[in-house]
Amino acid sequence: MRKTFIVLSFIFALLGVVFVILPMGTLGFLPVGLSLLFGALAYSKSDANDRSVPKYLLMAGGVLLVAVIVRVMMPDEVAKDSDLEQHKIESKKEDLKDLEELEAE
Repeated sequence: MRKTFIVLSFIFALLGVVFVILPMGTLGFLPVGLSLLFGALAYSKSDANDRSVPKYLLMAGGVLLVAVIVRVMMPDEVAKDSDLEQHKIESKKEDLKDLEELEAE
């Protein structure tokens, strides 16, 4: 049972890394939380001298949890492109001039 928990914790930790890298928002809490849960279960099922792997998985899960929290706190803002806005305005003015010339003919 201990090995199963370790494998599940490792798999969810890898999924957590993927979810931290990709812009998934709060969805990253799910695999990280499951990784921490299975890591804690593996740690509790282990003997005193066999707790090194679950301990490292718990540390990795904690780091991933902090990374997900930081990633969620960062604002998702897109900078305005003033050149594009200016180009749109100029394009509209030119189109209006062309329409007025067509109506005058």
